[in-house]
Amino acid sequence: MIRGQKLEKRYGHKRVLPGVDLAVPHGGFAVVTGANGSGKTTLLRLVAGLAAPTKGKLAVEVDRSRVGYLGHEALVYRELSALENLDLFGRLYRVAERRERAGMLLERYGLWESRNERVSTYSRGMTQRLALCRALLHDPSLLVLDEPYSALDDAGVALLDLELEAAAGSRTVLVATHDPTRLDRLATTRVRLA
Repeated sequence: MIRGQKLEKRYGHKRVLPGVDLAVPHGGFAVVTGANGSGKTTLLRLVAGLAAPTKGKLAVEVDRSRVGYLGHEALVYRELSALENLDLFGRLYRVAERRERAGMLLERYGLWESRNERVSTYSRGMTQRLALCRALLHDPSLLVLDEPYSALDDAGVALLDLELEAAAGSRTVLVATHDPTRLDRLATTRVRLA
């Protein structure tokens, strides 16, 4: 599903991704690790189609509408409620029965009771849970997650663990993390950036 050869990304004279090779098959689970500034986020942005490599070749065999992306920013509208956010993204992705799907995800991620509150009133952990709901709403074939455990409490971590276990083998997953031991049992591909 994902094939990258000598992927490099530069911003001006600064090289932020130094010639990386990547191969993740359909249904594969890739774990990307490395120090801060090693290019993890840049690699995920390339795979998600949010940036283009400066050098090298990248092939991602999935339509961009089938990519679920969670980055450092939640990419939700703070002035809208959780339900309004998911309804909006459901319309953009043309999700059949979007309201039912949104309700199911909000219930699963412990946000149902606060579904009508503005996101601006949410804690960082609640916002991260909503961002996960947004990334999963359209049942993506490729799930690209950048530090998804960030700001989650123990219950949120447990929910994400279950979600990733269910995703392993059924969809292609690419996760950047500082804690690879949490995902070792699921990983079919490991990428270490220097």
